[in-house]
Amino acid sequence: MVWGYHTLFDCKSCPVEKFTEENIRSFIKNIVWKIDMKAYGDPMIAHFATHNPAAAGYSFCQMIETSNITGHFVDETGDCYIDIFSCKEYDKDIAKEVINKFFKPRGISMKYIERSV
Repeated sequence: MVWGYHTLFDCKSCPVEKFTEENIRSFIKNIVWKIDMKAYGDPMIAHFATHNPAAAGYSFCQMIETSNITGHFVDETGDCYIDIFSCKEYDKDIAKEVINKFFKPRGISMKYIERSV
């Protein structure tokens, strides 16, 4: 029996000017709506690891009623990593379209996992 659906998006070489708190907040609101989820509270968004340029960038976590959507954006490379985990099914291709719209990566590697015990 499948308990949850987990998609990992590894995004390559986005324009770093897309990595702003305002754009990330808009992305979160849009993806929650587009994949038919319900946000639980406000997202946490913070800029981390400024002492380490190779890792510095924004991270976010948006709780949803069926689990969470998380991500990290690397300022130095323009790469970003976004995960969606939910016990409710969602359209991973729509999620990919939203990521493309907001962050314009040169490429996206997507891994999809059905979680169970």
